[in-house]
Amino acid sequence: MSEKTWSGLGIRDLLIECLNQNGIEQPTEVQANTIPLLLKGEDVSARSQTGTGKTLAFLLPLLQQLQANSSAIQAVILSPTQELAMQIVRVAEVYAEPLGIRVQQLIGGAAMKRQIEKLKLRPQLVIGTPGRIHELLKLRKLKLQEVKHVVIDEADQVFQLGSTKEVETLLFSMGKERQMVFFSATHPEQMARFEGRWMRNPIRIQLTPEHRVSEKVSNYFVVSDKRDKADTVRRLVRMLKPRTALLFLNDTDEIANWQSKLSYEGFDVETLYGDSDKQKRAATLARFREGQCQLLLATDVAARGLDIEGLPLVLQLDPATDSDHYVHRAGRTGRMGREGTVITIVTPQELFIMEKFRKQLGVNLQERIMFRGSLLTSEELREATKPKLGQAAQGKRKTVAARKVDESRTEELKHPDNHSSESAAVSSNQSANPKPQSYGNAGKVSDGNSRQLTPKPPKKKIVKSEGKNKGAPKWLKEKRSSAKPE
Repeated sequence: MSEKTWSGLGIRDLLIECLNQNGIEQPTEVQANTIPLLLKGEDVSARSQTGTGKTLAFLLPLLQQLQANSSAIQAVILSPTQELAMQIVRVAEVYAEPLGIRVQQLIGGAAMKRQIEKLKLRPQLVIGTPGRIHELLKLRKLKLQEVKHVVIDEADQVFQLGSTKEVETLLFSMGKERQMVFFSATHPEQMARFEGRWMRNPIRIQLTPEHRVSEKVSNYFVVSDKRDKADTVRRLVRMLKPRTALLFLNDTDEIANWQSKLSYEGFDVETLYGDSDKQKRAATLARFREGQCQLLLATDVAARGLDIEGLPLVLQLDPATDSDHYVHRAGRTGRMGREGTVITIVTPQELFIMEKFRKQLGVNLQERIMFRGSLLTSEELREATKPKLGQAAQGKRKTVAARKVDESRTEELKHPDNHSSESAAVSSNQSANPKPQSYGNAGKVSDGNSRQLTPKPPKKKIVKSEGKNKGAPKWLKEKRSSAKPE
């Protein structure tokens, strides 16, 4: 059989039927490359761009290897955030049910007593965050001696978020004969150290160049002064009209400020950050997924690994702190081969960051300028603002014609007699025209047959001399009077 089919990869018929019911008929590249190795029990460190189906790549072979008749915890999946852990739990429950496997979530922010009660149901698979699982282990409410499979999703973040000691404590509490699996979209230098320490002859799989962003995602940046960023966001959202959009911030302290500004502009805005409680975060994500709120403000940690189906737009209010974070932010859209858009708002002082990401990621990061409801390149903007040749030539012709009219009128004022004879000639040539013509309120009107047009005679200049005699001696007045022409 072709290794590009589920049965060819070794997946059971029960799981294949479940996959087909969910509209998943063909495995992705990362699934085709990792599932056979995981079914053989190999330690695998897989690196693939986000949104390529990594969750099913490790869940399917893991569930298939668990014993449904056992009451011991046989597998643990660690996730860096509550949201990603719950996301994995939802997928795991769908595919675990046909196999009779019990799944238990252990995440921070949830009631610990309730989690302890559910552990009495003897789950075979535990999915959670390192902090809560470590806490239950210290209270001796959790036994991990019989764990045979460990998966660390978004492994680079799990080891970077300060939980390294907790993860190591968990691993030491498990049996030595265990399968270790790391999945991530990036591969920092420290990952090699953890692979060497916890894995046995790991098989490293890198399906795409490091830091690669999906080719279906369009990456743009818009330049804006810091004080104008809120207005820039408003204009972008009004222009693009996305059904939903995920907005990233670097500083958690700025979330309330941005929420206030965007709410004032009339947008439906929700927030997602690490300090909020679990129930509020779950309710926020549910409303966002259902389209009940248009904009979701989030930090990198809170949105790590989120799978929001069909998310069209990621808007970075602050540029990512490094290329790894850019990859994960961009990975929230364009998942599973869909198209998406990522727009970063940068100040003129932050332009060098875009150039750095362009070189490090091999991404075609292009500047866009907002103009009349469109995002244009600088060349398109110049073309759009350039005057049309036809209009320019027409305006030039009008200007020349107007200049000739002005010159004609000036000449007429200088030589009225010449123009009166010319007017008479024109009148005789146009005798067929029955419409009478007029030169204002003065002069004669021609009917086109018998009478000629007579131009208005120029007014005689009246010189007032009375003012000169005012106050003059009597003898001077008489002299001036005798000098006047009769």
